[in-house]
Amino acid sequence: MNPRKFHLKNFGCQMNKLDSGLLFNALSSRGYVHTEKAGEADIIIINTCSVRQHAEDRVLSHLGHIKHLKKTHPALRVAVIGCMAQRLGEELLQHDSVDIVAGPGQLAEVPRLIDEVFDTHDSRMAITESIRRPDNLEHQQILDEFEMNYDSDKNHIKSQAFIRAMRGCNNFCTYCIVPYVRGPEISRPPEMVLEQARKLVDSGIRQITLLGQSINAYRWQQGDKTWTLADLLEKVSDIAGVHWVRFITSNPGHFDDSILQVMADLPKVCPYLHIPAQSGSDRILKAMNRGYTSAYYMALMDKARATVPDIAIAGDFIVGFPGETHQDYQATAELIRRVRYKNCFIFKYSPRPGTRAEQKLADDIPDELKQQRNMELLEIVNQIAEQDNQRFIGKTLEVLVEGPSKKAHLNAANSDNNPQLIGRTAHDYIVVFNGPASLAGHFVNVSISKTSALTLFGTLV
Repeated sequence: MNPRKFHLKNFGCQMNKLDSGLLFNALSSRGYVHTEKAGEADIIIINTCSVRQHAEDRVLSHLGHIKHLKKTHPALRVAVIGCMAQRLGEELLQHDSVDIVAGPGQLAEVPRLIDEVFDTHDSRMAITESIRRPDNLEHQQILDEFEMNYDSDKNHIKSQAFIRAMRGCNNFCTYCIVPYVRGPEISRPPEMVLEQARKLVDSGIRQITLLGQSINAYRWQQGDKTWTLADLLEKVSDIAGVHWVRFITSNPGHFDDSILQVMADLPKVCPYLHIPAQSGSDRILKAMNRGYTSAYYMALMDKARATVPDIAIAGDFIVGFPGETHQDYQATAELIRRVRYKNCFIFKYSPRPGTRAEQKLADDIPDELKQQRNMELLEIVNQIAEQDNQRFIGKTLEVLVEGPSKKAHLNAANSDNNPQLIGRTAHDYIVVFNGPASLAGHFVNVSISKTSALTLFGTLV
């Protein structure tokens, strides 16, 4: 009998990418074979995101295509997992294409559920019934063991790996659905994170990124000691073979100065901080329940630059939040100009079912105005980045090579028949240069000769 083939489609954040990588390895260990072509698959798995309506719309559109595929391949099975699965549950299972629905907390159950739908031809659903109830220790251990068993260098860009330091979120920003689909905030035991890191380094990983919805909230009580993110970063950087350590994403509220200090003191901890402000207006920040003011945020950014002078800062902003006036929008634009971000992700406000903003605030900003503000803020961000990136011209930067660039940026005549490669610096700047494909996963030095808002271009030294 030929092995069953699976096709895995991922939507959403780095957490989802990590979950998809774990599932990929778990299915492979059970004898399933991966295929890039959905038409060849016996099981199609869609890992979903619910942060914005657009993300869910893309999944529904994808399911529409799969519905037609099932007509010609009636034995095809379809699993929808992740945040959208947790949010919609039974409603999603009623879709003509769907055989399995499983939330993020049931990731470890998905391989078994897939086996069962092939054996019984019945549908299966596994979600967390009371998502905000504290998770029991037995279930946490199951998830931890799943991560330990199925995280490997095969799941990542060569030489890079993500490790989940925390699950869930307790911030309850009024626009955000994450607390309602990923549950309460839980820090993983430090020894589990460190054991996982050592295992990955032994397999060839050189860069480790610690993940959490609000990673700076990491706390673990061990006797008289309370572990913080700074402690975790220090211990991961102590592992022989680790070259760089990163962490995402940070919440500005209750940000511990020790994180900045460990970044300044330890060369392996990358001087890069992704710390969403979401708005520059105190009125909007209060309506978002962000728990800080624009003045607090600016003071934190000043402290970050004073402690780590060459730090690169990235941010997120939402435009068109209910009630956002032109003055509110201008306050956001001014904050961006003052912070001078390396890059920003700008999102149009999207009401999410069940959140406090969706329940209590009218989505009263026209979509055309949201789009206009979105484009204007992106233009400000790009102008700043284009100006600031020019300081790299003539400098040599260390780069971790990811692999071939998907877009042709450089003059092929100067390539020496080498492909264009893409990599990132410790500060998370994207660098494109010509070099042998065998450099993927290696650290190299690149002399920068040209820059743009989003990319540095150079020559392999």
